[in-house]
Amino acid sequence: MGRTSRKLNFLIEEGLCRDLEALVPAGKRSKVVNQALHKELESIRRKRAVEKLLSSPPVGKQFSNCEIIEGLSKDRRSH
Repeated sequence: MGRTSRKLNFLIEEGLCRDLEALVPAGKRSKVVNQALHKELESIRRKRAVEKLLSSPPVGKQFSNCEIIEGLSKDRRSH
């Protein structure tokens, strides 16, 4: 099943807009912006998850910061 799309109205910086128009053909811009937004939102989700883990009281096995970073790195490499 295909994904539905919505048209949104928002502002981007003038220089960023010029770069997008100069570097990406007109028919490909939505795809490029969607891909960039997916990556940024995933990054925000991961940061929030780490913040939640670090701020919550320990329950069960405790992980060191090194173990958490290693696990996140492994997850990122799998995508």
